[in-house]
Amino acid sequence: MSVASKPRRIPWPRLLRQIHLWLGVFFAPAILFFAVTGGLQELKLHEAHGDYTPAPIVEKLGQVHIHQKFAVRPQRQGAAPARGGAPAQAAAPRATPPAPETSVVASRWFFTATAVGLVATTLLGLWIGVVQARQKTLALILLGAGSLLPVALLAL
Repeated sequence: MSVASKPRRIPWPRLLRQIHLWLGVFFAPAILFFAVTGGLQELKLHEAHGDYTPAPIVEKLGQVHIHQKFAVRPQRQGAAPARGGAPAQAAAPRATPPAPETSVVASRWFFTATAVGLVATTLLGLWIGVVQARQKTLALILLGAGSLLPVALLAL
């Protein structure tokens, strides 16, 4: 009587960990980008208000986050000049906007903290995925591809 050979089993946990590593390293640059720019948007640092004017790079990155375009948002035009030669009226002074509700402020800070946590966990995941991976070269190639592909798509 011969012993039947057992069918070869696929090591699912190992395969799933490997796929997780590949996807994580590839998408980590995009996750970092959206976490940072989302945090800036939660704090309203991507748009001018009052005496604050954002750095052009911050404004451009905010536009990538919102509209997938690396460009400064066009400035809003002021009041149109009066027609018929009549002098333009002076703009009325703006009222001070009301203070945001406590829940809005609390939500804003929670989601900003979420962005910081996402950056921290993504950086830790990258460190684990690149430094401790068995296939370091493949991990670095995927990290480079995940960094360069979005830049190339924006350049089109």
